[in-house]
Amino acid sequence: RGSHAGSFDAAHSLRDGTFWDSAGKPEETGETYDLIIVGGGISGLAAAHFYRKATGGQARILILENHDDFGGHAKRNEFRVGNAFRLGFGGTFSIESPAPYSSVAKGVIEELGIDVASYSKYVDKKLYPSAGLHPRIFFDKETFGTDRLVMGSASGNALSGFLEKAPLSAAARADIARLETANTDYLPDVAQAEKKNQLSRMSYRDFLLKLVKVDPAVIPFYQTRPHDLFGVGIDAVSALDCWAMHYPGFQGMGLDRVATPRVDFTPGGDLATEAEPYFFHFPDGNASIARMLVRALIPGVAPGQTAEDVVTAKFDYSRLDRKNSPVRIRLNSTVVHTRHMGDPSSSSEVEVAYACEKQAYTVRGKAAVMACWNMAIPYICPELPEPQKQALQYGAKVPLVYTVAGVRNWTAFQKLGVRGVSSPGMYHTGVHLDQPVSIGGYRCPQSPEEPMLLRMTRTPCKPGLNERAQHRAGRIELLGTPFATFELKIRDQLARILGPAGFDPARDITAITVNRWPHGYAYEYNALWDPDWPEGQRPCDIARKRFGRIAIANSDAAAAAYTDQAIDQGYRAVEELLHSGEPHA
Repeated sequence: RGSHAGSFDAAHSLRDGTFWDSAGKPEETGETYDLIIVGGGISGLAAAHFYRKATGGQARILILENHDDFGGHAKRNEFRVGNAFRLGFGGTFSIESPAPYSSVAKGVIEELGIDVASYSKYVDKKLYPSAGLHPRIFFDKETFGTDRLVMGSASGNALSGFLEKAPLSAAARADIARLETANTDYLPDVAQAEKKNQLSRMSYRDFLLKLVKVDPAVIPFYQTRPHDLFGVGIDAVSALDCWAMHYPGFQGMGLDRVATPRVDFTPGGDLATEAEPYFFHFPDGNASIARMLVRALIPGVAPGQTAEDVVTAKFDYSRLDRKNSPVRIRLNSTVVHTRHMGDPSSSSEVEVAYACEKQAYTVRGKAAVMACWNMAIPYICPELPEPQKQALQYGAKVPLVYTVAGVRNWTAFQKLGVRGVSSPGMYHTGVHLDQPVSIGGYRCPQSPEEPMLLRMTRTPCKPGLNERAQHRAGRIELLGTPFATFELKIRDQLARILGPAGFDPARDITAITVNRWPHGYAYEYNALWDPDWPEGQRPCDIARKRFGRIAIANSDAAAAAYTDQAIDQGYRAVEELLHSGEPHA
């Protein structure tokens, strides 16, 4: 799943300059719309929501989506494990953000009927602790010399016991203990503002090796810790960002937790947070948000009207693209060209060409919103100004894999006393029991004998390169990795971690879904390599400028990989089209 086979073929052919050689002249459909939206992810769906609302529900809108489902990265995985129905998330995990949601984004969430403050009544926070299940760390033999699951924690009161069992050298154990507990100022006599500046310009790896002066054997233990959030390891994440996320080593440096221009606000840090946490996780992640948006845009596509009933609602996909519907969603349709009909400064219409089943078609509209990935837009809109094209291609989206494995039961986890296992040296950097969320007609498993979904994450990268180069290398790896390789790695990893408790991959794994995202998270600027651009001159600022009747909306446009940003950018794009006066290039 994720960017599945067939979803990117036309786009790659367009990039390589071969698409039109085989596609030939596009067929005119004769269809006209008030707005054509390229991309059916959260940003595109939000743009349709805002445009429809602003025009009194009368506008004709076409959404063109290259995947076989709407939602973009908000991907839903459905499983039948035995007789049990299980839901997993294949992309965007939850409603959350390092900074407060805007009034616009909050407004959409509330309009959809999601009561974020009520989340606690849906999640069973006591289920795993009451069964004696806790996080653990698995040391693999390829990285650490032996396979060993170690109980305890690499912090707090359990640190000494953990280190005694860890397969690390005496020097590495001593340095980890010092790193986690010492109140040392590694930049003495340096003013706080300058400390933060210096920490923003060095990687956490360099901080450990050059300032803390740990034994190099310590590095593999921490290397992959930021993978889930940044898609790269500690060699490519600044020490200041790691301080914000409460990584060890900064406890004696006297840094106040106040926002600065050089620190990313990261989940896990406590900067710029709201008084009440704004968090909500559906069993299928933010796919439920996409489903609610579609249900609101196309009445009759699914029953119900609440955040609870959407989770198990059955959608009628035959209703997505009906001729008499004001809003239409056309799946498996890759946009390959968008142009103004005439001079962009005075044109009243745009033409959009898309590919479906090796045939190209054209539709026309009064305006278009490019809610796809930034790097694809220059190929689709060749008439854009050259500086804008360059800005659109600056970022390199984070490649990542969300793997979900269905298992017959989770008794092995119970026997080992684990709810999640971090595995810093393995193919997937961890395996975790699914979040125990029950909502509406959906119920999470309550006993270890019931079928369960396991979550595993992989973010391929190449340490030693700058971040954007690492993402490109990871993308090449992902596109060249067959499912068979993933399956082999998954079975091997689960057998080595859970095998001592009787887990047998051949018997106990019933299903695997690999959500492969070669273009995953939006690229967020990194102080280690990216300059301090003047206000309004970041690549994303230049890239998202409206061009005539074409506006741009996606999380890339904010350089922030969060759902609220996708919503906000959809709103901005629609506002630009509706209130721009006479179109101009």
